Amino acid sequence: MDHSRRTLLKASLLLPLAALMPLSLLSSFAWGQAASTSMQTLALAIHSEGGPHRLQVEVAETTAQRQRGLMERESMPEESGMLFRFEAEQPAENAFWMYRTLIPLDIAYIDEQGRIVAINTMQPCESSTPRDCPSYPAGAAFYSALEVNAGYFAERGIKVGDCVSVPEIAGYCQPAD
Repeated sequence: MDHSRRTLLKASLLLPLAALMPLSLLSSFAWGQAASTSMQTLALAIHSEGGPHRLQVEVAETTAQRQRGLMERESMPEESGMLFRFEAEQPAENAFWMYRTLIPLDIAYIDEQGRIVAINTMQPCESSTPRDCPSYPAGAAFYSALEVNAGYFAERGIKVGDCVSVPEIAGYCQPAD
């Protein structure tokens, strides 16, 4: 028996075993695969009256990365976050939710010019049913969203109208006067 036939035979024997696995285990495996895809990390700065606030952020650019977000993380370093980037403008009614997210987060929705157009504080959802988790709509059209630990924006006086710059992507911006 040649090598390729042996591989095919082994795979066909394992297929029925996969069907016997609980769906939750298969789902966990799929989420684990999504989590293992490495995300780009970038430095960004939020420009506000209190000066620039620098963060190291993971960048969620693919659908799988955006769906996974910060799910199941028990903590996040203070000067860290996750930047969700979209290919096109997202409508004001688009929302984020906290299903399977364990830590409270602030989210800033950011327009095409890098201006923060909305800020929400999101609490973890303790429900095991996704539809029972609240959603947090932007209320304004946006191109990206930035999640950080809850309280980060308020503690630093960051507000709607402040500017987010990502030098490696879009250059530099200044807060509105």
